Parts: sequence; structure tokens; C-alpha cells
Amino acid sequence: MKGGPDGEEEPGGSYPVSEGRDRSTMDRFFDHLDHYITQRPLTVVAVFLVLTVLFFGGVGQITTEEGTDEFMEDTPEFQALEDINQDFETGFGVGTTSTTLIQRGENPLSPKGVERMLRAQHRAEENTDVRVTSSSGVAHLVAQGIDPSAASTEEKLRAVESATETQVRRAAREAVAQPGMEAILSDDLNPEDPSAKATIATLSHEIPTADTDGDVDSDEVRRIQKQIQRTVETAGGDITVFGSGILDEEFGEVIGDSMQMVIPVVLVLILVFLMVAYRDVIDLLLGLVALVMTIIWTFGFMGWTGIPFDQMMIALPVLLLAVGIDFGIHAVNRYKEERVKGYGIAEGMDLATDQLLVAFFIVTGTAVIGFGSNVISDLGPIRDFGVATATGMIFTFLIFGVFMPSAKIYLDQKRESSWIPDGPMKPLGGESGLGDVLAVGNRIAEAKPMVFLALVLVLTVSAGAYATQIDTSFDDEDFLPPEEQPGYVEYFPESLQPGEYTATETINFLQDNFETGEDDEITVYIEGQLHRDYALQSIYRAGEDPPDTFLRDGFHAESQGVIDVIESHAERDREFQALVDRNDATGNGVPDSNVERVLDELLAGESREQALNYITEDLRSTRVIYNVEAEADAEDIAADADEFAEGFRLDATPTGQIVVMNAVIDIIFESAITALLIALAFTAAFLVLVYHVLERRWSLGLANMVPIAVAVVFLAGTMVALGLPLNALTATILSIAVGIGIAYSVHITHRFIDEYNGTEDPYEALSTTLRGTGGALTGSMLTTAGGTGALILAITPVLGQFGLLMALSVVYSYITAMVVLPSTLVIWSKYEG
Repeated sequence: MKGGPDGEEEPGGSYPVSEGRDRSTMDRFFDHLDHYITQRPLTVVAVFLVLTVLFFGGVGQITTEEGTDEFMEDTPEFQALEDINQDFETGFGVGTTSTTLIQRGENPLSPKGVERMLRAQHRAEENTDVRVTSSSGVAHLVAQGIDPSAASTEEKLRAVESATETQVRRAAREAVAQPGMEAILSDDLNPEDPSAKATIATLSHEIPTADTDGDVDSDEVRRIQKQIQRTVETAGGDITVFGSGILDEEFGEVIGDSMQMVIPVVLVLILVFLMVAYRDVIDLLLGLVALVMTIIWTFGFMGWTGIPFDQMMIALPVLLLAVGIDFGIHAVNRYKEERVKGYGIAEGMDLATDQLLVAFFIVTGTAVIGFGSNVISDLGPIRDFGVATATGMIFTFLIFGVFMPSAKIYLDQKRESSWIPDGPMKPLGGESGLGDVLAVGNRIAEAKPMVFLALVLVLTVSAGAYATQIDTSFDDEDFLPPEEQPGYVEYFPESLQPGEYTATETINFLQDNFETGEDDEITVYIEGQLHRDYALQSIYRAGEDPPDTFLRDGFHAESQGVIDVIESHAERDREFQALVDRNDATGNGVPDSNVERVLDELLAGESREQALNYITEDLRSTRVIYNVEAEADAEDIAADADEFAEGFRLDATPTGQIVVMNAVIDIIFESAITALLIALAFTAAFLVLVYHVLERRWSLGLANMVPIAVAVVFLAGTMVALGLPLNALTATILSIAVGIGIAYSVHITHRFIDEYNGTEDPYEALSTTLRGTGGALTGSMLTTAGGTGALILAITPVLGQFGLLMALSVVYSYITAMVVLPSTLVIWSKYEG
């Protein structure tokens, strides 16, 4: 034990060794580390500054990723979709993509509306930079109704321009009577007096592939669609350009816009809170330097290891700032507690770090477990987020546990020998009005601890039952700004305000006004030896008696595939019809012998291009598109699709927008629950082990878990009450709440046992703990909740929800640590040993 200012032993000042216990390897390690901090502070500072320079070199290596594809790309369903795109929509070195043109604001079936759309498509085709290979839409059908010989878009435009209004109306009436028009005309279509609110047209492009997998160059798609926007504007009217490039552009912009709105607010809040907590300019600057170093180390690590920066990572600096502030306030406040007792600079920091290094180590270990538990996710971005946050937590421990105390000693020693006055030494809390408020948990523990904990148990169980109703979601719109920007945006300086976003409004318009699309179909990707005589027949039979969510054509699933191409080609080619009939023993129009020859003839005929939309030339894979009920629940559709695919004789994988999205939603929920269970289990095991090694009192680890378990359950219940789902980012909140929140109970527990070892009086130990450490915890809670809560200002729903939940998790963890944990520790003190 170290001596007090008068040479007497100070029982509560240093990290104690329980009676009868030898010092462990961990004790000796922290003593050694403590020696470097207090005796060689300048050396420690120099080493950390050199490391900062090295990590700074990695910051420039960080890459960015936009959009939601990164969440889906590791799922089998998405891989099947990618295989389909490669097999049926790309050629060697060339890929295809499409741009959607949405015409509204006028009747697209009127002479002016038809003419305007054709002119917009024609001008896009004339621009060789945008690589248009074909265009389609209802305007083309109307023009062909006027002049069947019109083949090119230019010829169709001339036909419409020279036609009378009556001719256009008659051709439009014939066009909307064709099947499939509900997919490209709004649901208010009037077929008798041809009119509609809007229509969808398409431009197809050939684009160089970016890799050997046949994926198109996303940057080129983005460039093309932005250029088409400018071209279409010259045609007049209200035509919106939409596509993957436009989406990617907005996904990329929203990262920067969110950062430039959130970070300044976070910094202002942090400055205000730190000024109140530190009450000293030099301490404030030192804390800010440490925070900046933490960010540089973590981002440098991401750059050197190739972890990309995506929308989830916007929360990373906020999390690191939150934990760093907590550590910084505790380090300075604990140091001031020793200084006011009369200890010198090095001695005071020695006493402070004796306790804090162990507490920081425990907090870091539990936080790494909580954050790192997300690496079990099957979704790449969540895994990356888990790695980055866990690594950042280790860096936070090193910088605030080693660098900051060393720098504080060096600066205070310089101040002592200069004209610069010492800053205020009074710690937060202590014997003050705040201290009395903070001790409320002790008063409850003195009165009726068992009754209080029984009440907490009942409330927690009730909240847990309510939390089982929690929902899960995954959608592009989670990552895009709302259709209308929040009102608070206008109060930001113009330089910080976000740009104009149109994707959400366009998506909502399409969903509200068009009945069908990718959301009303699923695709089954089939691999195998399709030239075998049983292949086509097995595919056909799989569609018999389909699930309830599948649309039916009689007793058969409504579908489009190579069998349909065979039927339509046979209707136009008598010789091919005879070939099919000779090899169709069942009489259902599907060949069941000489299948390879039938398919070879099909691919050699005029239906070749149509057939290659469904089957590969090497006859090794095919796709069948099945229509599903538009109003059916996505989860039911996906479940039916999985069961349906099992009925194929060949290897079949269901995919499509519905199936992929549902698979991601399932993974999000599984990741959230699994990560939470891992975080709780491993955190409990870690605390039990640490307190056994340090105190020979393993049960302290379990006592430490009580408040965080209560906080997490109440957080999940709050999500249900507020209607906040588990999404790609909030799925991590429960395990992160364990990692962040455990810090509050660890600091209380560790300080309590420190004081309890000297007094053997749990109430006196709690009073000292709550008034001393409780003050630092209060400052930490306010800064952390304020900093993380600032994410609410982010212009994307997913970040705003995460920020709100982070702030709530911090508040809940603080309250349970200050109110629930004291009663738990009193009960523990009565029964331990």
C-alpha cells in the first residue's frame, strides 16, 4: 500500500490486495505498466505519438462502399441472383444494365405524352456515351400500332409526330389491351379513354464488366444515368430517371452529408460537457487530443486491413468518442480525488491508475466481447463493424489508460514549474448536493434491498415478455433520407445542409402507383444436366399444385421459362412443333426424350435470344420466374419458395428480390439474438474469471451482470414501444449495449470492492463509491448520451434510430448501475464467502 500525504497508509487510495491472497501475474503486469506511466511519462507519450503517425498513414487507404448489396452478397439467395445475372444477362467483357424512365405530370397515353417519351428515349440513343442498345415502353407499342413497319425509336417518333390525335388514341387503346400493361402503367389506368397518371419505360445498356464475375462497372453505370438525366431534361415534361446508378450516387452522398451534420453537433456537445467535467483548458485539450488519436488509430487500422467505410461505420467514431469520454473523465476525476487528499502529481496518478487500469481493463474486455460478438454475423458489413469497434475499444484503453495519464503527469509537472496555475482539483460528485442525489441507490439498499430487487425482477420479466414482439426490417429506404427533409435541417448553416435526394420519393411513387414488379415474383435458379431427357419434364412437374402464395394458371404455377419459349416457338415453326410432338410421350407439350436435340434446335432458331434469357448455351443452368400474390406476406412467400425449390429433381435455389430481402431479415434477427447471447455469456464468464483472479470472489462477476441484463431487456422493450425494428444497424445495439453499458456497473463494482476491502462496511463503501465514482459516471453518461444521441440528427432513418437507442442504452445502464447495483452488492456482501 502507498502512503498518504502524512506518511500514513491510505486504505481506500490504492488498488488493494485481499487478505491472504498473493499478488497475481495481472497485478504485477499493471504495477509494471503503472511504473512506466508515472516514472517515464515522456517516453510513453513519444511512443504513442510515433504510433499515431504510423496509423495516420492508413487513413488515406480507406475505401468506401455504398448501397445495400454488401449486406446481401454473402447469402446463397443473392449468389444465385448473381449467377443468374452472369448466366443470362452478360457477355464476355460486357454486362447489361437498364435505366428506368418514369413519366408523370401528364397523360403518357396522349399524343403529346407518347411523343415526349419517344423523344427522350431517342435523344438518349443518339448519345453514344450512354451505350443504349434498346428501349421499350408503352409509347413504342402505340407507335407500332400507328405504323407497324416502324422499327427504330426514331421511326416510331416520326410516326407519332405525323399521326392524328384519333390515330394515336386508337393505337393507345389497342396497346393498353395487351397483357402485362399493369407492370408499366399506373394502377389508375383507364383503358376505354386511354389515360394514366404515369408510365414506366426502359433504356437498356451494354457496359464493360468490372471483374471476371461479369459484374458491371458501378461507376460507369452511375456516370451513364447521371448523363441520361441531363439528356432527358432537354425533351421537356416530367420524366424521372431512376436506376442502380442513381441509387448508388445517393447512397454515397448520404454518408458525407450525415457525417457533416452529425460530427459538428457531437463535437459541440462534447466540448460543452468536457468543459463542465474537466473545468480546465489544458485537461480539455488533452482529452480532445486523446479522442482524435483514438479515431486516427481506428481508421488507420481499417485502412491498413482493408475494412471499407460504409453507412454503418458512421456510428463508429461516435461510439469511440463515447467510450473515450467515459475513460477520460474517470481518469481525470480519480486523479483529482487523490490530489485533493494532498498527494503529489506522480503519487496521485499512481494511486488513481492502480485502480483505474484494472477497471479500464475489465471495461475494455467486456466491451470487446460486446462489440466483437457481431463478428458471428453472416452479413459482411456487420462483421466488419464488429471488428472495427472491438479494435477501436482496445485502442481506447491504450490511449486513455496509458497515454492520457502519462501526458497528464508530464503537463502537470511542467505547469508546477511554470507560471501557469493549476486547474481546479475538486472532483465531480463528492460532498455536495450532487453527491447526495447520487447516493439514492445506497439509501434504497439500506432500506429494503430484497423487496426492491424483487420489484425490479417483476418489471424486467414483464419488459422481456413485451420485447418478444420486436420486429425486423431491411430495405433500401432505411439507408436513404426521408421523402421530406426534417424541419431541423433548415437551422443548420447552408454549408452543412444535405443535398437534394430523390430516390425515396421515386421509390414511394412506384410502390404507390404500380401494381407489379420484382416484388411480385420469385426466381428459381436450376443447375444440372439440362440435356437429360428428364430435365424439362421435372421442371414442369415441379410447378404442379404450387403453394398458396404462388399465382396459378389452372392447376399449374404461373411462370415464365424455357418451356414457355419452346411452346411459343412451336406455334410459329411447324417443323419444330413436329420435333416436340415426336418427343413428348405425355402430351403436355414438354419434351421428355431427345431433349438435347430439341434445345439445340431452339437455340439455332429465331427464338434464340429469347431462349437465352432462360437457359445457358451449355445447357447447364436455367431460371424459371414464378408470379406470386402481390398482397402476400414476404415471409410466407420466401418460406413457400424454399419448400417449392425442394420439389425439383435438379439442384434448385430460390432467389429474387423478395427471397433475398427475407433472407437478410432472417440473418439480421439471428445475428442480433446470437450476438446478444454471446455477449452476455462471455461477458459473465470474463467477469467471473477476472474477479476470481483479482479478488478470489468470482460471484462479484455475476453481481456485476445484474444491472446490464435489466438495462438490455428494458432497451428491447423500448424498441417495441417506439416501433423501432431490428435493422442492419440496430441489430447490433443489444450486444453493443452490453459492451457500452457494462462500463457503468464495472466502475461501481470495482470502486466498491476497493472501498469494501478497507472498511468491511458495504453501506459506507457504497456511499464513498456513489459520491466519488458516481460523479464521474454522471458526467460520462451525459456526454456519452449526448454524443451518441446526436446521431438522431442524421438524415438517414437507420442512423437516427441507432443514435436514439444508443442514448437510451447509456441512460438505462447508468440508472441501473446507480440504483439497481447498490442493492445487488449489499445482498452480495451478506451472502458471499
